Formats: sequence, structure tokens, C-alpha cells
Amino acid sequence: MKNIIRIAGIGLVITSILLLACQKDIGSNTPADPDKPHSVTIYLTDHQTPIFDSVFIDLQQLEVKLEDDSLPNGGWVNLTIRPGVYNILRFRNGLDTLFATGTLPNARIKKIRLTLGTRNSAMLNGQTFNLLVKDEDRQVVANLESNNFEITTAGQVLFWIDFDAGNSIQVNNSGSGNNNGYRLKSHIKIFTRSNSGRIEGRVLPRAANPIVKAIIGSDTATAIPDTDGEFKIVGLNAGTYKVLYDGQNGYLDTTINNVVVRNREDTHLPLITLHQ
Repeated sequence: MKNIIRIAGIGLVITSILLLACQKDIGSNTPADPDKPHSVTIYLTDHQTPIFDSVFIDLQQLEVKLEDDSLPNGGWVNLTIRPGVYNILRFRNGLDTLFATGTLPNARIKKIRLTLGTRNSAMLNGQTFNLLVKDEDRQVVANLESNNFEITTAGQVLFWIDFDAGNSIQVNNSGSGNNNGYRLKSHIKIFTRSNSGRIEGRVLPRAANPIVKAIIGSDTATAIPDTDGEFKIVGLNAGTYKVLYDGQNGYLDTTINNVVVRNREDTHLPLITLHQ
């Protein structure tokens, strides 16, 4: 009987240790308290345009608005960036750059506000086109929901700004300004890697100058493959896409249907060879 009691006691101790270990493991994955100060890290990437070779955007300021009536300046917090002109088409096929850092009084972010300067232009075949930015378009405001940013266990707020170059440059029909007929009305998208998926693959030959489009409903995300034909489209909402390989120079298009994108995952597509 004593041996049975002793064995039962040992089993109880082991069970208690395992429960404590599980609780400790669960606690280690608990997100930081959103009402406490957080560091913030923001990356910049680009949603491609097949029209221009380069797009230069003058980025001067980035602020986030927090939900706290007691904060000064209406809750807007200025972040640290390197102000200047960015060729945003460099950040393609999954490439990005560290854009902003700072410390926030809390992690209850409601909006971001990006302020542009006046040195905005685009380049095509060696020719530069100035991009007119109207006064009302110098500040770009985007609302944020909780799924637009991550809060890590270390107390860091993390997200990406996707500058949609393709939809941001418009033909200027007002006839005002010396801008060679183009206007910049910025469109941005906020995403995180945990709440989005990616499509990657390779398309040949290079002579086809293909444009890769991931289409779901009325939304289209575009990639311009690199010199090796490799491409990557990031920041995609989970869902089932049609991927169109739009061939140029007499090369025929190819389409892959039912491409499934899941959050946190890369969807790998087979090598595609376009033919004339």
C-alpha cells in the first residue's frame, strides 16, 4: 500500500511540474499589454507598376495616431524616418527597407499619416516626368485595424507599408502645373506577414518582358520579374487567386487558376515558359 501511495505521490508531482511548464510556455507566448509603451518598426515595400522604370517619391514624415484622449497633439506621434526621395520600384519581389522606428505610449494604433514633399517624379526610357502633388494630396492617411499590425511578445509593433505605384500615378486632366501630364495621388496598403500570404515563382524567357498579375475579385496585385525571371508578390489577403502571366513582344499569355494563398505561407508556383 505504501508503494502505491508513494507512486501516486510521484505521479502527482510530475503532473504538477508538467502543468506548470505548460502554463509557463503559454505565458511566454502572451502578447504584451497594449496599454503599455511599445517600440515600433515599419518597413516600406512597393506594389509594382509596369508603366515606369523608376518612381521617385519624396517622403518627409510619418505619424501614427493612438487611441488615448489624454495624449498631446490629438494622439498623433511622430516617428523617426530618413526623410528624402525614395525610388520605390527598387522594393519589389519581396524586397523592402526599414522605413520608420520609434516608441509609442501604447499600441492602440488607429491611423497612420504619411506626408510627401515636392520632389516627386517618374522615369521611362531615360526621360523624367514630374509628378504633380496637389495640396490636399500631400498627406496620405490610412485607417488601421488590429489585423493590420502585429504586437510581438517583446512589446514591438510591426507592420509594412505597401506603396501602390501603379494606382498612385494618374494622368492629369486639369491642365495646370508643369508636370508633363501626370499627377501623384498616393495609395498605400498596410499589412503584416502573419495576416497575409505570398505568391512566388519564375517565368521565362526574359525577352517576353512578362508582367505577373495575381487577381481575386476586383483586386489585382502586380509583379515585374527580375532578370532571372523570378518574382514574388507579398501582402496578399488569404483566398483563391487567378495568376496571369501577361506576355509582351509577341509572347502569348498563360493563366494559372485556383492558386490558394494562406496567411503566413508562401505559395510556390511552377516554372512557366511563355511561347510566341
